[in-house]
Amino acid sequence: MAQEQEIQSEVKKKPNRVIPIILAIVVIVGLIFGVKEYLYSTKHEDTDDAQIDADISPVVSRVGGYVDSIFFEDNQHVNKGQELVKIDDRDYKIKVEQAKAAQQGAGANVGVSESQIYSNQANSASAKAEVSSAAAKLEKMQKDYARYANLIKDGSITQQQFDQAKSDLDVAQANYQASKDKYKAAQQQVGTTRNQLKVTNTGVSQRQVDVDYAKLQLTYATIKAPASGITSKKSVQLGQLVQAGQTLFSVVNDNSLFVTANFKETQLEHLRNGQKVKLEVDAYPDLELQGTVYNFSPATGARFSLLPPDNATGNFVKVVQRVPVKIKINGNKETLDKLRAGMSVNVSVSIKD
Repeated sequence: MAQEQEIQSEVKKKPNRVIPIILAIVVIVGLIFGVKEYLYSTKHEDTDDAQIDADISPVVSRVGGYVDSIFFEDNQHVNKGQELVKIDDRDYKIKVEQAKAAQQGAGANVGVSESQIYSNQANSASAKAEVSSAAAKLEKMQKDYARYANLIKDGSITQQQFDQAKSDLDVAQANYQASKDKYKAAQQQVGTTRNQLKVTNTGVSQRQVDVDYAKLQLTYATIKAPASGITSKKSVQLGQLVQAGQTLFSVVNDNSLFVTANFKETQLEHLRNGQKVKLEVDAYPDLELQGTVYNFSPATGARFSLLPPDNATGNFVKVVQRVPVKIKINGNKETLDKLRAGMSVNVSVSIKD
């Protein structure tokens, strides 16, 4: 009995060193982790508020009509300029023919106006010749009258001859004035027909514009891919009546993927264009991606929201804002083909080399 008590007393006297050792290990590990994180934070800026984005081109119908043919499927890769949708274009072909017919009619009017100009110019030349002839006769009659006026004083001619000379002079003056009026009218007619020709030529130009516009509308009946990429959000079916300005589907452009990282405003101090970035995509945790800081948004995300905050209303609560930063992705085509717009990404920017 005494021996057992002695053994127990010896056991109690031995200190328990396990707990202090565990605590020491925890403290050392914590210190190492803390120092490591501190050193890491001095060289990096991280955020998990980041997503993969891409340039998405909406395909909009520029004319209205019934869908005649569809040459693609949803999520299909297409090339720029490839025909994707065809709208029934019979109405637009008729409009082209109507515009051409109107143009031909206007061209015929040009021919008529030109022939009228030639005719009026000939009449004007004839009237001008008559004016010259009448002027010559008038000059002769004036000389004869002056000569007869001297002769009658001498009694060399009779009064009847003098009166006849005066009558011939009056007739010559009247003929000269009539020919001048005729020539003036012919000149005015030439000017009028030339003005008509200008108007007709303007009409021909307008008809040509109408033809070009009708042909352009006809080309819009065939909808082509605006860029190479993958089609998405297809909302068009055969026989559907579409309107001008209606969005039919979208194309996610090839080689347009980038990352939009929304950093806190307090993290922007050391961020610069061209800094290297490490990217971790949630969908592919084993995928190693590198990137480069490309540029910064000119305003915070809140400023571009539907209802931007108005801090002057009196209900002010300070909230740390976030600024979108565009990051280019560096990778081969096989790697980039795995990525999809909207995927979540963890971003780590190396702010010190």
